[in-house]
Order: sequence, then structure tokens, then C-alpha cells
Amino acid sequence: MSIRARKPEKVTLSRAAAYDTILRPIITEKATKASENGQVTFAVPLTATKPEIKAAVEMLFDVNVTAVNTILLKGKSKMFKGRPGRRSDMKKAMVTLAEGQNIDLMGV
Repeated sequence: MSIRARKPEKVTLSRAAAYDTILRPIITEKATKASENGQVTFAVPLTATKPEIKAAVEMLFDVNVTAVNTILLKGKSKMFKGRPGRRSDMKKAMVTLAEGQNIDLMGV
């Protein structure tokens, strides 16, 4: 049994679907530190795939994306007004941009 590389998946999105794929930027101290190395962090839907995220970022911001890393954060159990509750699950996408390109999130 041989293992062969997958063919790169070409995804085409409409502009509306691209806006639905990228929910919001995540601006934290850690994300700001990563932006110095050409990485930008976004919140995305739980169902978003890496090729969809790459296509959406390239369409909306006119940049070249070299890599997309995703992480699924499970919601915490917390107390809300004395009653037990649960925060929503969240998916983050760390997008690495090509050399010399950046996305200015503060100017948006």
C-alpha cells in the first residue's frame, strides 16, 4: 500500500460565502506577536475547511496565503447568573501570508 500526496484542492467561493467564512479577526497579544511573522488569526465557522479559508482570505484581502493552520477550541462550562451554562465552541484559523505581504487590521 503506497501513500501518495493529495492533489491540491481548488475551491471557488462567492463573495458572500467568503464573508461568511471569515467571521472576525482575533486581536490578542499573542495574535499581534504572530503578525510580526506574517501570520493573521481569524475566527471562522466550525464547518470551515482549510481550502475554503485560504480562498476567502485571498479573495477578501488580495494577498497570497502560504499556509492555514486551524484549531478547535471547546467551550468552557461556566456559571451564568448562578446557573450552570456552557460557552460556545470556536474555531480559529492562523493564516500565514507570503513574504512581504500583510493585512492591516487596525486600519479597517
